Amino acid sequence: MSSKRLNLGSKDYISGLPDCLITHILSFISTKEAASTSVLAKRWRYLFALTPNLDFNDSIYLNPGKGRRKKIPSTRKKSKTPTSFVDFVDRALVLHRNVPLNRFSLKCKGVIHPAIVIGWLLKVLERGVLDLDLDISSEMGCPLPSEMFVSETLVRLKIGVRDVITIDKVNDVFLPNIKSLCLDYVMVKKCVFRELLSGCQALEELVLNNLFEFMGSCYVSHNTLKRLVVRRSRTFDENHKSVSFSTPDLVYLDYSDTIADKYPKVEFSSLVEARLDLRMTKDQIMKAKFSNDDRSPPEEMVGNATNFLKGICNVQILYLSDDTLEVLTYCCKPIPAFNNLIHLTIKTDPDVAWESLPALLKNCPKLETLVFEGLHHKFANCWEEDKCLCNLWMAYISTCLSSSPVKVLKILKFGEIFGDDEDIVEQIKQVQHFLETMPNLEQLVLYYETSFDEDVNEVSAQLQWHPKVASPKCKITVISDNHCLSSTVPCSVVRKWGRLL
Repeated sequence: MSSKRLNLGSKDYISGLPDCLITHILSFISTKEAASTSVLAKRWRYLFALTPNLDFNDSIYLNPGKGRRKKIPSTRKKSKTPTSFVDFVDRALVLHRNVPLNRFSLKCKGVIHPAIVIGWLLKVLERGVLDLDLDISSEMGCPLPSEMFVSETLVRLKIGVRDVITIDKVNDVFLPNIKSLCLDYVMVKKCVFRELLSGCQALEELVLNNLFEFMGSCYVSHNTLKRLVVRRSRTFDENHKSVSFSTPDLVYLDYSDTIADKYPKVEFSSLVEARLDLRMTKDQIMKAKFSNDDRSPPEEMVGNATNFLKGICNVQILYLSDDTLEVLTYCCKPIPAFNNLIHLTIKTDPDVAWESLPALLKNCPKLETLVFEGLHHKFANCWEEDKCLCNLWMAYISTCLSSSPVKVLKILKFGEIFGDDEDIVEQIKQVQHFLETMPNLEQLVLYYETSFDEDVNEVSAQLQWHPKVASPKCKITVISDNHCLSSTVPCSVVRKWGRLL
């Protein structure tokens, strides 16, 4: 019996599968790894060339020892294996020429002659590739050919570059079926960018990472676009002179950049979700906070994001970074009403004050879920009425909290401490302040960053038996990596303290 089990366990079930299923499995790994299966048996010799996806990465050749698994002994002569990355790609393309090509991925960090790389691209475009993913070196020394932007089959195009590469000119862009376009570290003229978008008539997703432009302005206009990502890293400490958006069908926006001098046109009539990481330049920060001799903020705004925020005020789900809170404070007057907003997430930082939050929360009449990433903030004007949400000055109750419609309050990264000035006790007091002042709370969830069950128990007990609670039906949940406690504030405690208030 044991010998039969051993034989069943050692049987090669994969080799018994049909070729179409094996090649489908091989399509999920790199072409180099798929090609290595050719040593298994004569049947496997060319199966890798029948896969619909080709995935090439020259790092395997540049760093041959990194992440290499134990070699499978092979009786094949070494002279028959590819001697370089270029030879391997050339050979694979020849073997694959009679197979439909769905995806071609090229990660090429080494310096390869541009004529070779362009030749590969033109070949796969001629074969009707659907998905083209490029991560190449800008040391190629020449712009991308305009032929790359003429294809009736392309559905997805991603151009990623190690440094910066130029799209100098495009002739008659024709990409009628492309749904997703990603440009990463690309230098493109404004007129060329406009031509590129107009040639993608069915475009639904556009990703612009660190897009370089000659004219210092950005204008994204497209009628079918559903998702838009615009990101510039913090190494760019200068802002655009002008940024405009005309995307009436846009549903999702991820915008991370320094604020522009102006936003002449902002059209987001269908927007549902937005993630904002807007920031000021170093000069703007200095001017906003320390421009006058008496160290008081200037009366005039250092930048103006008001029109942009008005353009997204129909959004239902909104994420704000800590830098965006500062932009709301110094670069937006007044804060617009977000009448459709039901879910708001706020990232906090010890160096950023909460001055803009009271006005923001007052202008969210339908807000149901409020999420804080951490409970950190800089103390600035906290003693002034409706200038903060903290519990520093208890002589008044924040009207933005006492009239808040929020039903669910979540605190992420609870217990996270920065420096000696922060204390977990203060964070507990802040949460208790929320409990005392928010009358419609139905659920409070703390995601506690601790591995000690005792800490979770202690925090849960302090919140559960806190005597002064605004909402009698608030359920409190404290969650850590290995522990979860849920409880409801006893109604008798609420009624008892309610009579005394």
